[in-house]
Amino acid sequence: MELTAIFFSLAVLILVGMFLYAPFTEQRARQVTEEEHELSALMAERDRVITSLQELDFDFKLGKIPDEDYPAQRASLLQNGAEILRKIDSLAPPSPSGRGARGEGQDTETRLEKAIAARRADPSAAARPELTDDDLESMISTRRKSRKDRSAAFCPKCGNPVMVTDRFCPSCGKSLS
Repeated sequence: MELTAIFFSLAVLILVGMFLYAPFTEQRARQVTEEEHELSALMAERDRVITSLQELDFDFKLGKIPDEDYPAQRASLLQNGAEILRKIDSLAPPSPSGRGARGEGQDTETRLEKAIAARRADPSAAARPELTDDDLESMISTRRKSRKDRSAAFCPKCGNPVMVTDRFCPSCGKSLS
């Protein structure tokens, strides 16, 4: 190889390296203000409270939480959620309508309840009809039959799993027929 070809290759390599490294040298990172950081932390805390309320309701329905403890725990979580929403409202900029950050005239507990209801709502559940035990058993047996039809075997040479439809082992190449 000639000396000029080596220098040319080296120059192209350096240019490509500089091009790839350029995004790391730019300082386009947006500085997060203290208010934005606090708002983000409050939103995460709100999500945690909503999840805790969902888990509390689920555990109560399963009978894991006694009847006398449930109302106090739920009220405590609702109070925490309402306080967090008040803090979020105080940090968030007001909307043009002048009714707070959300533009709603509702109290925070109602908004918290709506957020919980929205999380609970599963649009795919409404579209599914209720299945009986017999329906489920027939679906399971059908699935098992379809899985048996596609059952796998093992290669006699290397022992790796192969599909029944394979003519050759994908690992060692031995003919399976």
